[in-house]
Amino acid sequence: MRQVSTRLVAGGILLVALLLAGVVSFYASSSPDGLESVADEKGFIDTAGDHATGDGPLADYDAGLDSDRASVGVAGVVGVLVVLGLGTGLTYVVRRRTPDTQVERDSASTSA
Repeated sequence: MRQVSTRLVAGGILLVALLLAGVVSFYASSSPDGLESVADEKGFIDTAGDHATGDGPLADYDAGLDSDRASVGVAGVVGVLVVLGLGTGLTYVVRRRTPDTQVERDSASTSA
């Protein structure tokens, strides 16, 4: 069996995510989500207000471009990249330390 590098797999996954966010997201349903649908059925949809980031740069998948298709695609790609950055940063912060690092830390704390 042929070994596939982790970087190749990660790159493939990133490529698929970017393609889905940039191209396929335009074809997503424009129907209201479950919460909005229930609020409409129960008659309290008029009490809904805008959330704190409702005027944000990518609110409602609108990147501010003239073309709706391009705007949704750019917003999707930016969203994927933001989540990738946050996930990478979080992974870096909470990653496991190597045993050598743990030994150095233990010996430093006992000698102090």
